[in-house]
Amino acid sequence: MLVFLILGFGALGIRLAYLQVVRYSHFNQLAQAQRMRPTTVDPKRGTIVDRTGTVLALSVGADAVYAVPHSARDHAAAAVKLAPYLSLSEEAIAAALQGVARSTWLDRKLSWEQSSAIRELAIPGIRLIERPQRYYPQGTLASQVLGFAGIDNQGLEGLEFFYDEILRGTPGIWSLERDAAQRQIPGGEGVLTPPEHGHDLVLTIDAKIQYVAERELERAVVESQSQRGVAILMDTATGAIVANAVYPAFDPNEYQSYSSNQRRNIAVIDQYEPGSTFKALTAAAGLDSGTVNLDTEFYSGPSWQVAGGRIRSWNRIGHGEQTFIETLENSDNIAYAQLAVNMGPVQFYPYLFEFGLGQRLGVDFPGEVAGRLPAPGEIRFGETLQWANIGFGQGVAVTPLQLLSAVNAIANHGRLMRPHYLHEIRDHEGTLIHREEPQVLAQPISVEAAAAVAAMMRSSVVNGTGSQADIPGYPVAGKTGTAEVPTQGGYGEDRIASFVGFAPADNPRLTGIVILYYPKQEIRYGGVLAAPLFRAIMEEALDCLGVPKVQQSEASADLLIPNVRSMPVLDAQVRLAEVGLTWSYYGEGEYIADQRPTPGTRNASDTVVALYFYEMDSQVMVEVPNVMGLGMRDALATLQAYGLRMKPIGSGLALQQLPAAGEAASAGSLIEVHFSM
Repeated sequence: MLVFLILGFGALGIRLAYLQVVRYSHFNQLAQAQRMRPTTVDPKRGTIVDRTGTVLALSVGADAVYAVPHSARDHAAAAVKLAPYLSLSEEAIAAALQGVARSTWLDRKLSWEQSSAIRELAIPGIRLIERPQRYYPQGTLASQVLGFAGIDNQGLEGLEFFYDEILRGTPGIWSLERDAAQRQIPGGEGVLTPPEHGHDLVLTIDAKIQYVAERELERAVVESQSQRGVAILMDTATGAIVANAVYPAFDPNEYQSYSSNQRRNIAVIDQYEPGSTFKALTAAAGLDSGTVNLDTEFYSGPSWQVAGGRIRSWNRIGHGEQTFIETLENSDNIAYAQLAVNMGPVQFYPYLFEFGLGQRLGVDFPGEVAGRLPAPGEIRFGETLQWANIGFGQGVAVTPLQLLSAVNAIANHGRLMRPHYLHEIRDHEGTLIHREEPQVLAQPISVEAAAAVAAMMRSSVVNGTGSQADIPGYPVAGKTGTAEVPTQGGYGEDRIASFVGFAPADNPRLTGIVILYYPKQEIRYGGVLAAPLFRAIMEEALDCLGVPKVQQSEASADLLIPNVRSMPVLDAQVRLAEVGLTWSYYGEGEYIADQRPTPGTRNASDTVVALYFYEMDSQVMVEVPNVMGLGMRDALATLQAYGLRMKPIGSGLALQQLPAAGEAASAGSLIEVHFSM
C-alpha cells in the first residue's frame, strides 16, 4: 500500500509539475481568454480636405447600440422600450435579444438624443459604445467625387472607395477583465493596443470653385430643362482637377436615400458621342500631319456624298468657300468629314489614341471607362463613311474627362497630362507622406500645331458659334458642340449641348468642359446653352485663383463687325448698336444662327448686318440686287446688305452675275460674280 501510495502521489506530483510549469503559458492564456474579453477599437478614418484646407469629409464620434443576448432578461419588454429610439421594429429587436450570438448590433450612428434616452433606460443586455462615423460637413458639395463611407468605416464609392486603404487605418484592441455575464470587473486589468488612425487626403478640388460650378450648373440644367449636367475644370499645366460638378447631386450623409444613378460621377464613368467639340482634335491631327494648314480652302454645300452616305451641314444652305480657320468658326461638318477622309484611319487613328481616346487615362477614381475608338480595319463595311463621321464627332464615344484632357493637351503645348484628384497624403498629425506630381502621358501634337489649333479655337469664340463663352479680360478659346444622341438604328431627337475651352487664351490657367444632357427647351445648341454656362463658371474660377485680367485695347476707328452668333436677338441688337451698325432679319427665332458680313471683317459704317435664326427657314427668299458695273468691294457690300454671299471670279468691274438681278434666291445663297478690267 505504501509503495502504491508513493507511486500514485509521485505521478500526481509529476503531472501537477507538468501542468503548472511546463504547460503554464498555455493555461495562463486560456484563463486570460476566459476573463479578458477583447473589444475592437475602430481607428479614426482620415479627413478629406480641399486644396485650401476646407474640410470635405471627417470622422466624428457617434454612439452605437448592441445587444448581449445571454445578459438580457425580459426580451419583449426590452423590445417595447427600445423600439421608439431605433430604426428596428419590436419584433426585430426581440429576435436579436433571443439569438445565440455573443453580441449583435442593433443600430449605429445614433443621435445624442437617441443615445441619451437608451442610456437612461438601463436595460440589461443593452449596451452603448462610441464608434467613429463619417460626416460630410459641406453636404452635397462634390458628392459624386467624394462618394461615401459605410457604417463600418469602409469606403463604398468615389474617392472614399479608391483611397480606402489609406483612409481607413488599422483597428486597435482593448481587452478588459469581465465576469461570466460579460460585466466589467471593477478594478480589473485592462490592456489597450491603440489603433493606427488613417491618413488624411488633400485634394486638388477647390471648394469655392466647386461651389460656383455646382451653382451655375444647377441653374443651367433647370432653365434648359435638361436631364442632367456636368462641368469640369482642370489646371492646364498639371492636369489637376479643380472642380467636378454633377447635377443632380446627392447628400452623402444620407446616401441610402438616393439611387445609384444619382450617385454616379458621370465625368469619369459615362461616355457619349461628343459632336462638334471633337472638331478641335480633328483640326489638330490635320495640322500636325501636314494634311492642311491654316490657309487651306474648303468648299461646303448643304451636303456631301461620300462612300454611299451623305454628310449634311447644320446650315441648310452650306457655308460655301472658307479657309480652314473659318471651318471651325462655322463648325462645318462637311469640312471635317473631308479632312478625316483625306487623312484616312491609318494616319488619323494614332493621333486620337495619343490624345487619350479609346483608353483609360489612369485617373485616381474607380470605374473609369475607356470610351470607344474603332481601330483601322475594325469596321468591315463602310469604314470610309464611318471615319468621315468621326471627323466631326459621330461614331466615337468619350468620357467628359477624356475630351477635356485631350483639349487640355492643345492648351498645354501639345502635352497630354494624367488627370488626378489627389494633391497630397498626410498623417493625422499633418506630416507629409506623399505629394502627387504632374505626369505627362503623351505628346500627341507638336508645340507649333497646338498653338495653331489654339488660335483657331480663339477665333471660333471671337468670330464663330462660341461668342457667348467669351469673358471680358479673360479671352477664351474653345469650341461648341450640339451632338445628336444615337438610338437603335440611327440618331434620335435628343441633343447634348456642350462647350470645351480654356482661358486666358494666350496663357491658359484653366481648361474646362460643360455638358447639358437632353435639354427640352426649343433651342438646344451648344453655343446658346453651354457657352454662357462655361463663361459664368470660368470667370469666377479665374478670379478665385487671382488671375489678372487683360487690359482691353481702345476701339479702332474703323468699324469691325462684331460676333453675334448664338446670341439672343436683343443681345445681338445691343451689341451691333454699340458700334453703330444696323441690321436686318431673315427668318424668325430667338437666337442668331449666322450673320453676314462675317465677324471680324471691317466694313463701312452704313453696313446693314443680315441676321439669320435658329432654326432658320431655308425657304426665305430675297431678290438678287444688280451689281453690274460695280467694283468688287461695292458688289460685296451690296450683296451682303441683302443677306447674300459672293463668289468673285476675276478682277475689275462686275460684267456678269449668276443668278441675274431681279431673280429670287434663298437667303444666304452664293452669287457668282465675274469681274473684268
